[in-house]
Amino acid sequence: MALHANDSAHRMEQLVALTERLTSLIAEQLRAFEAHRPHDAAANADETARMANLYRHESLKVKADPSLLAGAPAELKEKLIVATRAFDAVLARHGRAVEAAKTITEGLIRAIAEEVSRQRNAVASYGPKARQAPRPATAVALNRRA
Repeated sequence: MALHANDSAHRMEQLVALTERLTSLIAEQLRAFEAHRPHDAAANADETARMANLYRHESLKVKADPSLLAGAPAELKEKLIVATRAFDAVLARHGRAVEAAKTITEGLIRAIAEEVSRQRNAVASYGPKARQAPRPATAVALNRRA
């Protein structure tokens, strides 16, 4: 998928529209995370992935050949700058929300694994009811990378 532009102004209009749409999609995901409803964030994940891929592709294309935007009107350049700044701001907030969710999830998994391990290794002390620690039937693996 790529943008099909007739000239630099048309390409810049498309880039502005793409950037604004991607910003909107990411903002929707961010609102879902902030509302503690991460499952709602997945609702537009496919479209967000497509738009992000297109944005990456077009950004690389313009970086490699800046003449693609040469000659575009100044007001369109300003619109693209404003849209890109808004995108960067939403992306930064989204990154912090995802990192927080990841940290919480990893903490929960670590706590569960530690509790399972503690319960498996519980040993009664000396006395008539003393028992030997059971051997774990399954291993508990904790991957520190998400």
